[in-house]
Order: sequence, then C-alpha cells, then structure tokens
Amino acid sequence: MINTEKLQVSVGGMACSFCTTTIEKALGRLEGVETVHVSLAHEETLVEYDPLKCNPTKLRDTLRQIGYTIRNTDKILAFEQQQNDLDTARRRMILGAVLTFITTVVMVGRWVGFREPWFQPVMITVAHLTTFIAGWHILSMAVQALRRGIFNQHVLLEFGAFAGLAGGWIGVFNPVFPAPDFFAVATYITTYHLLSGWVSLLVRTRASESVRALLALQPATARKIMQNGELEEVLISTISPGDRVKVLPGESLPVDGIIVAGNSSVDESLITGEPVPVRKSNGDSVTGGSINKNGVLTVKVLKVGKDSFLAKIARHINEARAMKPGILALVDIILSWFVPGVLIFGGLSLIVWTLGLTLAGASPDWTRAIFAALAVLVMGYPCALGMSTPLAIIRGGGEAAKRGILIRSGDVFQILKDIKWVILDKTGTITEGHPSVVDIISSNGTDSDKLLQLAASVEIESEHPLASAIVSAAKSRNLDIEDTDGFEALPGKGAKAAIAGEIIIVGSPRFFLEMGFDLELFRADLEILQSEGKTVVVIGRNGRAAGLISISDTVKEDAESLVSSLKLHGLQPVMLTGDNRRTVEKVASQVGIIQVYAEVLPWEKSDIVHQLQQKGDRVIMVGDGINDAPALMQADIGIAIGAGTDIAIEAADIILTGSRLSAITEAFIVGRSSYRKTVQNLWIAFSFNGIGVPLAASGLVQPVWAMAAMVASVSLVLINSFTGGGLLTGSRRSNL
Repeated sequence: MINTEKLQVSVGGMACSFCTTTIEKALGRLEGVETVHVSLAHEETLVEYDPLKCNPTKLRDTLRQIGYTIRNTDKILAFEQQQNDLDTARRRMILGAVLTFITTVVMVGRWVGFREPWFQPVMITVAHLTTFIAGWHILSMAVQALRRGIFNQHVLLEFGAFAGLAGGWIGVFNPVFPAPDFFAVATYITTYHLLSGWVSLLVRTRASESVRALLALQPATARKIMQNGELEEVLISTISPGDRVKVLPGESLPVDGIIVAGNSSVDESLITGEPVPVRKSNGDSVTGGSINKNGVLTVKVLKVGKDSFLAKIARHINEARAMKPGILALVDIILSWFVPGVLIFGGLSLIVWTLGLTLAGASPDWTRAIFAALAVLVMGYPCALGMSTPLAIIRGGGEAAKRGILIRSGDVFQILKDIKWVILDKTGTITEGHPSVVDIISSNGTDSDKLLQLAASVEIESEHPLASAIVSAAKSRNLDIEDTDGFEALPGKGAKAAIAGEIIIVGSPRFFLEMGFDLELFRADLEILQSEGKTVVVIGRNGRAAGLISISDTVKEDAESLVSSLKLHGLQPVMLTGDNRRTVEKVASQVGIIQVYAEVLPWEKSDIVHQLQQKGDRVIMVGDGINDAPALMQADIGIAIGAGTDIAIEAADIILTGSRLSAITEAFIVGRSSYRKTVQNLWIAFSFNGIGVPLAASGLVQPVWAMAAMVASVSLVLINSFTGGGLLTGSRRSNL
C-alpha cells in the first residue's frame, strides 16, 4: 500500500474551468501524483502524492511553470497578492488598449483611403508589442501547456495571434496577403484576451475584498500559567497537553481541555448550534473556540494541534473541498470542442487547397491554402465566447451586491438552475442566534409586566447570559428598573435581591424545588415550555412562586416566508443542526420544514450533504457557524450569513452581508437570470464563430472581415449583457 501525503496550495491566476483542467493535467502527469483536486471558486489545489517519487517543491514549481502564482497561506498576504495580480492585469490590459487604439486609428485611416508609408511599420511594431510584451505571460502559459500536450484557451489565442503575425509578414513580401489586416487581428485578439482575464480577476478580487472586510482572525495566543504562577502570553503553537491557561470573560477558549478552577457560562454554539450558554465549573470539559461568557476559568490543556476540535473541523473542511463536485462552465464545454475543431479546420484548409486539388487533377493553390488556414485561426479565436460569461457575471454580481449578496464564483450562476435541496442551519440562520424572552406566565397576584420588571431589576446586576435576555425584554417594553438591596448571585442556580422590602428570587426550577417552593400551580406550563426546548426561570416573590419566564432562541420574522418561497421555486428545504431534536422539530413546524436532521456533529453535516449529492442532486447549504463550515464547503453552493464566523464565511460561495433571509431567494433569481444571459451571449458569440470558421476555410474571407465579425459579436454580447430590466423585476419574475 502506498503511503501518500497531501499538499494544499492557494493558486493565483485561475480564470475559468480551462485553468482547472490545465492544472489537473499538468500535475496529474507528474510521476508519483495520485489525485489532483482543483477548486476554481476558492482558488485552491489539493494534491495527493507519493513522497518517494514527488515532493512539494516540484509540485509548486510545475504550477509556476504553467503560469500560475502560489499565494501565501496567510490570508492578509494572500489578499495583498490577489490585489497585486489585479493591478498587474490592469496594467497589461491598459497597455493592450493603448496599442489597440493606435491600431484602430491606422485601420480607419486605411479604410477611408489614406495610404501613409508609416502605416505598415507602425502596425508591425504595435502587433509585436501586443503579442510579446502586453501578452507575454499568455505566450508563456501557452508554451508550457503545449509542452505538456494541453490545448487550452491560451494555446488557441497564440495560434490566432501567430497566424496574424505570419499572415502579416507574408503580406510584407507578397501583396496578395493584406499585411495590415493580419497584424491588426493579432493585436485585437490579444487585447480582448487581456480584457477577459482582467474582468475575471476583477470579479474574484472584489468578492475577496468584501470577504476580507468580514473576516475576523482568531487570536493566536493564550495566557499560559508558568511554573512560578505568573501569566505569560504565548503563541498557541507553543502550548502542550498538561499546560494550564487562564481565560477571562468574553474571550474565546484557546484550547480543548478541562476546567481546574473557576466557573462560568460557556457559549458552545460552534459545536451544538445551541445559543443558550452552558454552565461550566471545576471538572467540566471545554472546547477551543467556545466563548467564555462571565467568569474567570483556569483550563488544563488536553488537546492541541491536529487533535483539537478546531483542527478536526479544518481537516473535514479540506476533505469536503476535495470531495466537492466539480462544475464545468457552459462556455468551457463549448470551448473544449471548439478549440480542437478550429485546429482541425485550419489543417483541413491546407490539405484541401493543396493535396485535395492535386488529387482532383488540378494544381495546388498554396497561396489560397495558407490564406485560408491563417484566416481560420484568426476567425477561430473566440473573443465573444470568452467575454460571454464574465460580462453576465459582472451584471449579475452587481445586481446581487446591491442587495447585500456577495457572489465569489462564476460557477454559482450555472449551478443554481440545477439545485434541488436547500439545507438550512437552525441557529443564526432560521433563528436569531441569541436567547430572548419568549413567554411570561404569572400568578393571579402579579401581571406579566410586573413580573418581568421584578426579574429584570434583579438580573440587571447579574453577569449570567440569560440575565441580559430578561433585562433586554424589560427595556423593550419601557419598564422601569427598580433599585435593589443586598444583591446576591448564586452560581449555577440564580440570583436574589430585595426590592422595596420584598425578597425577589430568580432561578432555575430545580433551585426552587431544592429550597422547598411549591411549583404545583405552574407544573403544566413548566412541562409544556420545557418540552418545547425552552429554558425556564422561576420568579419568587415574598416566599412564593410568582411566575415563569421562558427564554429561547426566537425564529426570524422572514424565516417562514423564505421556506414558502423556496417551495414555490421547486426547491426542497431541509433543517440540519446540532441542536436537540425536540427543539429542532418545534422550530421546523413553525416555519414549515418537514425534513430535519438533529443532534448532528459538524463533520456529520458534510456527510449528509455528500449523501444527497451521491443521488445526483445539487445541494445548497446555508449556515453561519464553525460547525457549518464542512457542510458549506461540501455543498455545491455554500451560503454564509455575513454576521457568522470567519471560517463559515471563508468556506462559502455566496455571502449575505446581513441576516435578511429573503436575500437567499434573491440570489436564486439573480443567478438564474444571469445564467440565461450567459446562454444568450453564447448563442450570439457562437453564431459568429461557428459560421465564420467554415467560411474562412474557403479562403474567401479577408482578415478584415474576420476582425469586423469579432468586433460585431463582442458588441452584441456587450449590448445584450447590459440592456433590459433589472434581474429582480419584470413580468417573468415568478417563473424564475
């Protein structure tokens, strides 16, 4: 059995699915490489290889040789590198645009009858500057691809550009060939390629800049308790099992471990998705990444590095990325047939007008054969085809951005039309993600507002997370907070204080029963509230139970309308969460979801997504937490709520900058409309190229007409991409 290793690399310079294929072929043909997975959306490559036959240096060098850059693993530096790549692409595009402008001026001059002697040297200079200076990186990538037997868009471009240069030089010595026209075409097709590359990179960089603004990097240090008892802030990487660290209120727990001193409430929603904090004290285990709410904890480290919970999550994200189904964009499917088709037509042109005529008993027409072959290669460069998808993405991405929807990948626009399942996390997605007062049940002697006022007056001095929910509810009702005397916090039980001479106690039902309170009056209500998964606190007044307050995560106002909208569009909503089944089923029934998966661990979420995909279905996952990240990555499209964790945001293909759930449906509408625009653009573009290439093979099509057809097709694609009503308006909206 081969002992393999894996290398994950962040790759810069990818523009389309052709790039994905190029990387897969280039790396896959290296000795010792077992598997290659490339994510265009996340610009990453995962390679499994035999370390005895291959090494990381060779893999990275191969990526560089075929024209791609290796991004830094540090996210800030990676964003800076991406911005630098965009600046470089813009400079190349501007240079190409200037040279194209000069070419256009000369060509217009020729068309209106001028025949200046300096026209030809200018055209020669401009064509060579465009091909070998502005487009040098394209030429390098094409050469490296050809060396490996890979035919991609760079190869096709260079065939067209060099056909233009060859035709131009032949025309310098043979007037039968229109030299300026051929040189002009070499300039135009290279510049259009530069423009297409810049547009694609611009779309990605803009999305990444928005992601960068949302990301909050996790702390890299911890307060380690040294042997002399002093605290020292050290890097997490230096922590070992057995060490002790101190965690202050409001901080993330930096390690997996066990509490050896202190007690506090800990928000473990990253594991379970449940927003109500869990009380922790001496001997209880805690997980790195959880939030320490209100007490000082001393934690003995149990797991670090690859054994920690967060590291396990990271591994499952990587595995999910590797298993994520690929998508070949429609334009790339066309190009995969179009590229060899153009080369075949070019070769046939030579054969027909030479060998073909000879076999027919006529003399070979070498001039027409060469002219036809060159014209085919010129006409064959698919400028409009290359622009079709980026232009539709720019329009769709712009429409989405206006509504707080950040789309990171052009693949999204094609996948949306095939989606069947929409999996929704509960906490933070369907629900608000934080505890709030839901029910107030009082005895006959106390009305609900008075009960809430008394409870809030006591809890305002408490640090317990549930206390803030009670105080917030009182303030939302504009209730006055009363002055208290003798406040006393009862850790793990509740709190009490005196208000106007009355002793008011707020605590758990168990605490009240331990103190001997009679809760028989509220028994039925207590059982119902607890059966619904709500946290219940009892309020005692003058030695008697005065009422109950239930606290729970509330359903968002637009959650039910989202589910209805998804069903209206023929999609099947599913709830997938780590919460307990009783709570999940209650929430699901409120919003109209029938199928639920409850008490699921983070890595089990991605398994469920994968199971649905194995049936041949396309899946969307919507979530906001670390526990959702593996499933977000595994899904065909991951949608992250912008208020969520940085890991969830990084794993997603679509990011909602707010918590408005209707944006999910709007993303469908924009995506499907943009895809329809892409299909229209491709029909326009392919009409010109598909008809033009066979005509060029006849040897009757002048390069100037090839160039005119190219300009016309691109112009029509531009007009089609940016005309028409908004993507979310119009009479066809309900049919999307």
